[in-house]
Amino acid sequence: MAVFEVDQLIKSFKNGEVEEQVLNGIDLRLKEGEITALVGASGSGKSTLLTIAAGLQPASGGEVIFNGKNLTNMKQDDIRKIRAEQFGFIFQSSHLVPFLNVEDQLLLMLDVAGSKLSKKERKNEVARILKLVGMEHRTEAYPASLSGGEKQRIAISRAIIHQPKMLFADEPTASLDSKRSIEVMELIRELTKSLNITTLLVTHEDEMLAYTDKVITMKDGLIEPSA
Repeated sequence: MAVFEVDQLIKSFKNGEVEEQVLNGIDLRLKEGEITALVGASGSGKSTLLTIAAGLQPASGGEVIFNGKNLTNMKQDDIRKIRAEQFGFIFQSSHLVPFLNVEDQLLLMLDVAGSKLSKKERKNEVARILKLVGMEHRTEAYPASLSGGEKQRIAISRAIIHQPKMLFADEPTASLDSKRSIEVMELIRELTKSLNITTLLVTHEDEMLAYTDKVITMKDGLIEPSA
């Protein structure tokens, strides 16, 4: 059964007097414990699809269904609540807060997600997640002292610390070298499987597709038929 569904999704923008269609009726079904990759040329609509699915911008038409709830009919406050509590995000840049150490980055995410854990339980959960991603030795480190690969591992930790149902990753390896890219994709795959997360990934790197379960190619705002 699909945890996440997109039905006849449409997105258009006004460019002066001209209305440009970016998404032209997209249907998508995502299952638990799977990584689905969106690929395609620049301007194909893949990042637009991801950001609409994640509730970061509204659609012009169609529906986004998460756990049986229609996000397109929800108030913005309700969408923000779902985003904070049940969605995780990884971007090309780690977007770490420069003046917070690694532990505090994750504690902040628990605050944002409205965690009911006690202070001690939160610290224990941070320690558990950092061990899971192999970063337990960097608890007190600040972003300036971390390598690119380490920053992305912390970004992944932050994205899963509140145990989300959905993980959205937009070009998570684009700023890394090939060795670090493989390490990050291996980690995303391992966490998707072990935590039974539903992951939607945008990438332009063919080498990363080996770590995904399904590849969807987009062109001109449409999903291309499978070969």
